[in-house]
Amino acid sequence: MPRILSIDFGSKRCGIAVTDESQIIASGLNTVITENLIDFLKDYFKNEEVELVVVGLPKNMKNVESLIEPLILKYIKIINDNFPLLSIERFDERFTSKLAFQAMIDGGLKKKKRKNKETIDMVSATIILQDYLRSRKV
Repeated sequence: MPRILSIDFGSKRCGIAVTDESQIIASGLNTVITENLIDFLKDYFKNEEVELVVVGLPKNMKNVESLIEPLILKYIKIINDNFPLLSIERFDERFTSKLAFQAMIDGGLKKKKRKNKETIDMVSATIILQDYLRSRKV
């Protein structure tokens, strides 16, 4: 079974997470500089079969899209242009950064490692993907 990949977009870098081949467990994969995202995906897709990319949908508490949404839409178009057969879905990512930080504390990660924004981005992508997987089972 192909994997599902998720992206937590940022203006500087993107957190990437992926499922196992059974699409049961989400795991952090990498953090990539945003401008290198397409090259990263090309390399990854050469070695792994992916059927779906879940892209975080950032909204605030008033359900208004974040200021980064135009950049995300730009990259979604680039992904579609480069991988026209790949499905893309959006998924609400509210609170994922806070949940990621708390998960790192709960997991016993040292304070220095928790301050690493790359780690937070990758954990956020993992939370987005795990929440997406959970929502499909309902």
